[in-house]
Amino acid sequence: MARDYYEVLGVSRTCSDVELKAAFRKAAMQHHPDRNPGDPEAEIRFKEVNEAYSVLSDGQKRAAYDRYGHAGLTGMNGGGAGFQSAQDIFSEVFGDVFGEMFGGGGRRANAGPARGQDLRFDLEITLEQAFSGDMVEIAVPSSQTCETCSGSGAKPGSQPVQCQTCHGVGRVRATQGFFAIERTCPRCGGAGRVIADPCRTCHGAGQVRQERRLQVRIPAGVDDGARIRLQGEGDAGARGGPKGDLYIFVSVRPHELFERDHLDLHCTVPVPMTVAALGGEIDAPCLGETADCEVKAKVRVPEGAQTGHTVRLKGRGMPSLRSARERGDLIVELYVETPTHLNARQKELLRELAATCTADKHHPRHAGFFDKAKRFWSASKREETRVG
Repeated sequence: MARDYYEVLGVSRTCSDVELKAAFRKAAMQHHPDRNPGDPEAEIRFKEVNEAYSVLSDGQKRAAYDRYGHAGLTGMNGGGAGFQSAQDIFSEVFGDVFGEMFGGGGRRANAGPARGQDLRFDLEITLEQAFSGDMVEIAVPSSQTCETCSGSGAKPGSQPVQCQTCHGVGRVRATQGFFAIERTCPRCGGAGRVIADPCRTCHGAGQVRQERRLQVRIPAGVDDGARIRLQGEGDAGARGGPKGDLYIFVSVRPHELFERDHLDLHCTVPVPMTVAALGGEIDAPCLGETADCEVKAKVRVPEGAQTGHTVRLKGRGMPSLRSARERGDLIVELYVETPTHLNARQKELLRELAATCTADKHHPRHAGFFDKAKRFWSASKREETRVG
């Protein structure tokens, strides 16, 4: 008596198509004759697995089987006679896993036009170039269509001929046990044709490797890590296919004066101690000289300025890629410098100044800091006394 098909595959009668296919894969691999050489029982089980799946994977046959059992398959090419071959079933079920390895018949290889590969080029620019924009020339190695043979790969006056190994299909088949295994034709590489008399320039490849020089416009305001796409400037396509694209990845070289934060620029400027104490003006560097804007700007230093004090200059930062009218700011951070290499007279003047200055009036941070320090020291001393 024939075994129950659900039992053969190890699934329930309510199983889904996905569960059914998964169970078949597992059982077929387990009982495959090539995995069980010399075991006649494995071959029998393998045939049962294929027979069960050929019925249960067909909606009409499965409905008849569920209602009437094996008797319901009479006259429907089921029940052990005329069910799908192992090759056909494996082509259907395992095709998404192994590609075209199993079955597939005489499908022709894709020997038509193929798009060329995309290329990447890393371009380093200066912050000045990123600020103003620029036109730069780059040299890009790429594959180009051979001009001698116009990309055919054959010597001028000749043409590629059909491959005699695969007869133009691009794939060859070999039978192993219950399987007909397909693979790419080793002679033509899947193209379905061979070049008997190759072009002497490209040696049959149809393409040559050469360096191309391109002019690239860098937009003002471009940021580090930006990507510029040049359509159709990549590798040439095969067999008349379109070219790929060229992607330029921009990196901005670190600047010795400025640090960028989106559209804002930051610059630390040293300030003499006397200017910081009395107030005054200093020059700060800027990017981009225009008719009404030099590459330096006057920065007003307030009286009593401290290190870390910042002055924001509106509109003196980076331009925006989104709007020509939008610009960031230049943020100038002051760094108060203590004078060095003083002569005797200068030291004497500083001593006179120090003698007239009081902590609470002339050094506001001094008083606040040491009030906190005194509380800290007192707390530490009490802790030591308690522990002792």
